[in-house]
Amino acid sequence: MYLYSLTLQRATGAVCAVIGSFSGRDAKKAAASGSVSTQEIAVARGTTLDLLRPDPDTGRLRTLLSVDVFGAIRSLAQFRLTGANKDYLVVGSDSGRLVILEYSPDRNRLDKVHQETFGKSGCRRIVPGQLLAVDPKGRALCIAALEKQKLVYVLNRDAAARLTISSPLEAHKSNTLTFSLAALDCGFDNPIFAAIELEYTESDRDPTGQAANQAQKVLTFYELDLGLNHVSRKASEPIDNGANLLVTVPGGGDGPSGVLVCCDNFVLYRNQGHPEVRAVIPRRADLPAERGVLIVAAATHRQKTMFFFLLQTEYGDIFKVDLDHSGDTVTELRIKYFDTIPVTSAICVLRSGFLFAASEFGNHALYQFRDIGRDADVESSSATLMETEEGFQPVFFQPRALKNLFRIDEIESLMPVMDMRIANLFDEETPQVFTACGGGPRSTLRILRPGLAISEMARSMLPAEPIAVWTVKKNINDMFDAYIVVSFANVTLVLSIGETIEEVSDSQFLDTTHSLAVTLLGEDSLMQVHPNGIRHIREDGRVNEWRTPGKKTITKVGSNRLQVVIALSGGELIYFEMDMTGQLMEVEKQDMSGDVACLALAPVPEGRQRSRFLAVGSYDNTIRILSLDPDDCLQPLSVQSVSSAPESLLFLEVQASVGGEDGADYPANLFLNAGLQNGVLFRTNVDMVTGQLSDTRSRFLGLRPPKLFPCIVSHRQAMLCLSSRPWLGYIHQGHFLLTPLSCDTLESAASFSSDQCSEGVVAVAGDALRIFTIERLGETFNETAIPLRYTPRKFVILPKKKYVAVIESDKGAFSAEEREAAKKECLEASGAGENGNANNGDQMENG
Repeated sequence: MYLYSLTLQRATGAVCAVIGSFSGRDAKKAAASGSVSTQEIAVARGTTLDLLRPDPDTGRLRTLLSVDVFGAIRSLAQFRLTGANKDYLVVGSDSGRLVILEYSPDRNRLDKVHQETFGKSGCRRIVPGQLLAVDPKGRALCIAALEKQKLVYVLNRDAAARLTISSPLEAHKSNTLTFSLAALDCGFDNPIFAAIELEYTESDRDPTGQAANQAQKVLTFYELDLGLNHVSRKASEPIDNGANLLVTVPGGGDGPSGVLVCCDNFVLYRNQGHPEVRAVIPRRADLPAERGVLIVAAATHRQKTMFFFLLQTEYGDIFKVDLDHSGDTVTELRIKYFDTIPVTSAICVLRSGFLFAASEFGNHALYQFRDIGRDADVESSSATLMETEEGFQPVFFQPRALKNLFRIDEIESLMPVMDMRIANLFDEETPQVFTACGGGPRSTLRILRPGLAISEMARSMLPAEPIAVWTVKKNINDMFDAYIVVSFANVTLVLSIGETIEEVSDSQFLDTTHSLAVTLLGEDSLMQVHPNGIRHIREDGRVNEWRTPGKKTITKVGSNRLQVVIALSGGELIYFEMDMTGQLMEVEKQDMSGDVACLALAPVPEGRQRSRFLAVGSYDNTIRILSLDPDDCLQPLSVQSVSSAPESLLFLEVQASVGGEDGADYPANLFLNAGLQNGVLFRTNVDMVTGQLSDTRSRFLGLRPPKLFPCIVSHRQAMLCLSSRPWLGYIHQGHFLLTPLSCDTLESAASFSSDQCSEGVVAVAGDALRIFTIERLGETFNETAIPLRYTPRKFVILPKKKYVAVIESDKGAFSAEEREAAKKECLEASGAGENGNANNGDQMENG
């Protein structure tokens, strides 16, 4: 028996992150034009692997793919074979296997190219997986354990240009700890891997501890001889005992090659046969002398004519590191203060001008570069200027607000959760989850509610409580909606959409009665259905009226772009079609056995003149599919019994297979959704040929009968279900999701598109008209964050008083008054700009 568990929400804390052109989109075009090709960010969040891409237009991070790997991801790396146009992703995990993945943008999934087993499962110190390095030319990779084992795999192509991988070559050394691993950029010479190592053989045998105190770290170079297919330990040189991180320096004609060695208080440049170049890391002015400065994250930015490094310390400060070199000889190493952001587990610099920061604690962030730190008056140190007879002189600086970076987006992270409680303090339908998160001044108390967050853009009061709302375009080719039509009990209100939303009186809509439906017919005509008839408004202003016979009234309407079906009182159905001249012509009539509860017409398929299927809901707890073909018009094709009378029907096309990231067209399945009067959403598959119903599923949504409305989400058709709380049914990463919205009960809704809001929703609730957008698709919870001054340790909820009592503490922290005074003084001294005041108050306090 095999068991696995899935949590309500996937892990939000990031372990590691890398960038690469995994999709390969526009790579050839970019190479030909010299522009920037598309890059994605691969982020490991515990057992989840996410693929993110910044949107260059909006600046928001978009999740292309999120995959649960059912294992702990420990390391990530990317590589590209010579001449290829896309990158592969290498994953080191607790599985005891090396896995190479390739992203398929058409199917929007990660395909497993190779899976090589080399050890036992579990996070063991002698089983490789924790450290991973790839040759910059994509010829080999090295995966290492914290102790003893190192394995090197040679990467190549076969005759069909597919990626191949060799058997592992061992580079083990017993009784040796490995602190960091990097691959040197050697051009097309033999690949070389560098590692910070410490041998503990003597320390293990010495009970006095003297040998442990004298243990010396070394920088070891391993060379892979591609001709002999053998890995040898080429050189081992003593290094500063505070060394903890290696950063690859560009080579092969682009730079001097070698590595940057990040040590306690220093950054060194090292290469085989090259003298050491050392520079001191600038220190905060208020940092105690006995405390060191340690680098925890690094990123390299390469361009054709230059490169530089960004190194972040354990206090959140980012430094820009430049190298002056002549050929393979480095003459100068400069370290300059850049900016201060929250401490990260990984930072990634994209060629498009973005920086992604995977924070250790708190939300992850996406920043945009405003400058690359070229100011001459910024505190900096260098290898030649700071060295004196007494040693290296420290350089001091004062943290300031963001100057070179600008934060444009965030991804919520609960890391770390210090305490959690579940209670319904707000008397909502679903209890809330209260969590105490974070550390230090960036700590928060977060309230999690199940559902998607909405962002309200506008709210206006109406003269009475409306019944329904619609949006309509004037022409099918228009990008934005032209009118919002609101129906009241006895009148219809028409609002025009522009820079402002205003009432209009020349729209040709009948405003002295309430409306049952308003839609665009054909390419450029409008239709209004009211209880006494159908009003067809042509583009040239002509109005055609169809009146109901006798004393009958229209009770229900179903329509699409070319077809209209109405139900009269008594159960008579009348079917209309638009002919070639744009006239709405009556085609067929059919008497049902009783009154019709609801109607729905399937959308017209691409390249067709009409839809074949009409769904009719009856009060006898049945749903019928009728044909609209000329040969058997309004004849039943199938019948489905349901548990309660249907209240609302809606056809929805869903992709049959996993859609690509760019919305590639695939054969779609047609689903009929029905909101029943007992609060259940009923969903069944409609056969595209026969109209037969199959694979029925149901879900209880609330105490009110769900009303179904079409809308647009991520440029695709979606469904709003309005019950005692609103729900959204939409396609996300190839899967259909039905998720509640975190907002008040809504009566009616429609999709909304304007110049200011390309994809929104207009809805009525009570006597208010609301326009909002739906954010963070794919998430299970939305958050409300309450900032805290110090790290929360525990909290209790007092339900009768509706209070939350939090106990907070931090070692050596300032009081609130002292901290505010220091913050004010720092801001005044640095002359912080508007971005610093608005976005960076919490980041100034990171240390």
